[in-house]
Amino acid sequence: MPDTLSPAYLFVYGSLRSEFDNPHARFLRETAESHGRATVQGSIYRIDEYPGYRSEPDGLVYGELWRMRDPESTLAQLDAYEGPAYLRAVIETSQSKAWIYIFTGNVEPDRRIETGDFFAF
Repeated sequence: MPDTLSPAYLFVYGSLRSEFDNPHARFLRETAESHGRATVQGSIYRIDEYPGYRSEPDGLVYGELWRMRDPESTLAQLDAYEGPAYLRAVIETSQSKAWIYIFTGNVEPDRRIETGDFFAF
């Protein structure tokens, strides 16, 4: 039984954004409805070819908000894609509460994406 206290929204800031055409981004577009651009407080870092979110240092991270039709099923598949280096947590976005994937590994300060926008850096 799904947790009714969990948000039906997912905030994406990297390869799941609509600008990307990979199987996982297409899956999200097929199983969720876009609620447009959104921001969260924090920073993103370049981790190999992907970004990783951290709540600090303070900054603004740009991304998209998606409302999942079946959060439990959608998140199960995306959890597998993100892997063990990313922890899913609830965060306050500029629009509402949403799930976000937080990178749990080490980050290099010089790998911070200063613009806060993975697509525009």
